[in-house]
Amino acid sequence: MSQLRLSPSRVNDFANCPLLYKYRIIDQLPESPSLDAERGTLVHTVLHDLFESPAALRTVQTATELLPSRWQQQLETKPELASMITSEKEWLDRATSLLKTYFDLENPTIFEPTHRELHLEQDLADDIYLHGYVDRLDVAPTGEVRIIDYKTGKSPKPGWEEKALFQLRVYALLYWKEKNVIPKLLQLIYLGDSSVLKSTPTEQELVATENSLMKIADSIRKAIETDTWIPRKSKLCDWCSFKSICPAHN
Repeated sequence: MSQLRLSPSRVNDFANCPLLYKYRIIDQLPESPSLDAERGTLVHTVLHDLFESPAALRTVQTATELLPSRWQQQLETKPELASMITSEKEWLDRATSLLKTYFDLENPTIFEPTHRELHLEQDLADDIYLHGYVDRLDVAPTGEVRIIDYKTGKSPKPGWEEKALFQLRVYALLYWKEKNVIPKLLQLIYLGDSSVLKSTPTEQELVATENSLMKIADSIRKAIETDTWIPRKSKLCDWCSFKSICPAHN
């Protein structure tokens, strides 16, 4: 059997709904762009490019000046977005507001990021490949590692923090396996409601994360072998591109 490729997003797809995983990963059905996701991409791009500037110039003004050109680049890649947005001014105003919130939560003039969009990868087993892209990874002069992920939505409700942190724990696991260093801090920056979720990972947590990934990989393998993909209805269905063809709704 060919190597199974896993990432935090693929794992979440399967955990949320096995049939979604099939439609998106196995069948590779086309999906309409999500405006929330595209807004997130735009803000991520600006924050990534902000660090190309000297530290003293990493300001709100620089970020907002980057916004129009990065939006035009995004439109060139996905021209269909133009017809999906009723007001470009409101679209850019919302992105500007999210960027301004970032500066309320972090001061990018006082540190140098070590990596941006860092690709981490590892073979968990001969037939399981795991990888992911980290928004930002900072290594302090004293060696401590901080993994940061930007979110343009709102922070999780009480009780859902662990699920939100799973993605960063996967990144921490990958970094630990590659560098033999456990990151000191995992940090989710939520621009949607000006909040920050932090966690200090332990070796026990990362081992548990790996065990969880192995169990999910086994479940995916069984689903592929038996061609059994059970839909799982939830509130997420309202945002699913495949709701119209899903047997759970038809």
